[in-house]
Amino acid sequence: MKIELEKMNDTVLPSFYGGDGEMVAKIYKDGKNKILKGKLAPGCNIGLHRHETSSEIIFILSGEGRMLFNGKTEPLTAGECHYCPQGSEHSLRNDGEADLIFYAVVPEH
Repeated sequence: MKIELEKMNDTVLPSFYGGDGEMVAKIYKDGKNKILKGKLAPGCNIGLHRHETSSEIIFILSGEGRMLFNGKTEPLTAGECHYCPQGSEHSLRNDGEADLIFYAVVPEH
C-alpha cells in the first residue's frame, strides 16, 4: 500500500507532549500504526513521553538534534535512526540552525 505523505495536509501540533514550540507533521493513522513525516524548527522539541502500548522508530532526514532516551542524551544527525522500545521514554530536540526533518513509525503492540 502506497502512502503519499507529501500529498497530505500539514497538522500543526503545538507543545507536543508538553514540548517547546510546535511540531508540524503529515500523519497517516490506521488504528494500529502511525506513520509521519515531522518537522521541528530550531529550538523546538517534542516533550518527554513514555511508550506504554507502542514503540517508535525515528529516522532523521535532515538537520541535527538530540534525543533524551531513558535519561541519557544521544545526538542525532541526517541518516541516523533512533529506536524507542515499548516501555521506554524519549524526547526529541532540534539543536541545529535548520529545520529537523524526520520520519517516524509508531506501531501499537
